[in-house]
Amino acid sequence: MDNAAYVALTRLSGLKREMQVIAHNIANASTTGYRREGAIFSEFVVGGRGQDTSLSMALGNTRQTFQTQGELTQTNGNFDLAIEGDGFFQLETPQGLRLTRAGMFTPNAAGELVNMDGHLLLDAGGAPIFVPPDARSVAMSGDGTFSADGQPFAQVGLVRPADPVTMTRAAGTLFAVDGELEPVLDARLRQGFLEGSNVDPMPELARMIAVQRAYEQGQRLLEREDDRIKTVIQTLGR
Repeated sequence: MDNAAYVALTRLSGLKREMQVIAHNIANASTTGYRREGAIFSEFVVGGRGQDTSLSMALGNTRQTFQTQGELTQTNGNFDLAIEGDGFFQLETPQGLRLTRAGMFTPNAAGELVNMDGHLLLDAGGAPIFVPPDARSVAMSGDGTFSADGQPFAQVGLVRPADPVTMTRAAGTLFAVDGELEPVLDARLRQGFLEGSNVDPMPELARMIAVQRAYEQGQRLLEREDDRIKTVIQTLGR
């Protein structure tokens, strides 16, 4: 296989990964707290045999997560929470600490606030938030302080990674951080609201079409290159 085929294959491999990212975005366009992803392409240059020649290949193994604000929808649920601004909720999971923007919570049998997967919501000190069982009304202020019948009992802890590069998607709307976390003090929490996905389906569909066309062009290039090689072999073999 010659250099043209290698270059085309690296491009097709990256386009396939980008198509998977786009498809995942579209599938989660209605997922609460979902963050859109994009594929990042980089160039890998290999020195050629000649003194002034080189071979450039494409790599598409890196993903970028976009942290733009999603639309807030009012639900009037006491434990539906939405973040306006920067920051993430902290969740205690069997795999360790995870961050999320999906704010749909409910008290479990022990009175602790958990998400739909049973992961514990943590307060500003890193402890689970316990809702008093005898509370007649639960309210939350903009800084995340919960009050039961007018008496404060916990404050939601919002954090963000000190270095955004250390945050990676763990699963669904959950993120893992391999680094330091810092508290977020300038965000506002809204009770009775949920933040939707920040995916806009129409641009994603347009991008999917563009990637599909680029993939088809790469396939045609490989077919023409294969025909060219066959022609050369047949000519030289006469």
